[in-house]
Amino acid sequence: MLSSCCGIMLAQSMRDTLDDNSDTCSIMSGSTLSRFPPSNASSATSDWEMRTPSPEPSVYSMTTSMREAAYRELHGRNVNSYSDVYSLPADDQELQRLDHQHEMFKATMGKYPPPLPVILAEQPGIQKLAVDLGCGSGSWILDVARDFPHCSCVAIDLVPMQNLDMPPNCRSEVDDINLGLDHYLSTFDVVHARLICTGIKDYAGLVNHMALALRPGGLLDLTEYNFIIHDANRKPIVITDDDVLNMRGPWLPRWMKLAQRAIRHRGGEVDAADHLYMWVSHHGAFQDVVHRQFWYQASPWNRHNDAESRRQNEIATTMREDMLEFLKSGRPLLLGAGIPEDIVNIIEERARAELNEARTPLYILIENIYAIRRNN
Repeated sequence: MLSSCCGIMLAQSMRDTLDDNSDTCSIMSGSTLSRFPPSNASSATSDWEMRTPSPEPSVYSMTTSMREAAYRELHGRNVNSYSDVYSLPADDQELQRLDHQHEMFKATMGKYPPPLPVILAEQPGIQKLAVDLGCGSGSWILDVARDFPHCSCVAIDLVPMQNLDMPPNCRSEVDDINLGLDHYLSTFDVVHARLICTGIKDYAGLVNHMALALRPGGLLDLTEYNFIIHDANRKPIVITDDDVLNMRGPWLPRWMKLAQRAIRHRGGEVDAADHLYMWVSHHGAFQDVVHRQFWYQASPWNRHNDAESRRQNEIATTMREDMLEFLKSGRPLLLGAGIPEDIVNIIEERARAELNEARTPLYILIENIYAIRRNN
């Protein structure tokens, strides 16, 4: 285990090739999502159980050259260098946004799904393992590592997780999960992923790989958002591709439509949230599937003064800060997809004003699915 943010563990199938003379770092891997087994477990498991796990990971120090190789500047923000799909920033500003977002989700969704503490409970002679796929700032997996010190916790992302206080039972692995999870066959008791759809090419295939990475009785926990804004009646505000550049409000839905277009342009599966329940519940590997929906005001627009309205406004204040920062984070994504900068500037500025004024009733729907891996 590594106890410093300067240590990262790279699975051998994704290990760095370090050239001391050129001071460069490159990532290599094998399988791709196009080679995922079918999404129904009965036909998939027999073939994939024949595969051998990858050898023991290799440990490297996080050198300056590796750090430089991990990031590139795109429209004024640092993004990862390894994925052509995911282009949201991975800099300190974005990691701070994700930390605040994590606290908001804990306050509304609960810290963990109900089965998690039972599944990760200490059992003599059994090493429990949890993984966070696309861990971002690492807030979620760090909570797990601290709450369950007997567990081994793995944070996987395109860039090394940066944390000065990493518990000794937590490690950071650099990996592109679009390239497969076959080197983790039947490894984890908990597989968690949150808001990763912008960087995933084939989410249904990834769900299948998550099933294969889970041990029998393990927990799958997925949370996603489809980049659609809802009106005061919680109905989707539909903006067509032809209508997206018409300069009229509401503005946040219009910005999100541009984000959808940009995510699809890069190959991300932006509407994964709409299909998560079907993909998991129809997958033969899972049982006890629970679908939860969480509605958030996009800003504190509620004018009622009862206790629940005040609580919703408090949560909405955090969501508004998240959205305001996300407007900044999304600039590399939108501009990188070829959307003209003057259009991005106008819609971003008006969406920002709309959120700050907090007069337009807008909702954001977050979808959460959790399920148990069958024993057979």
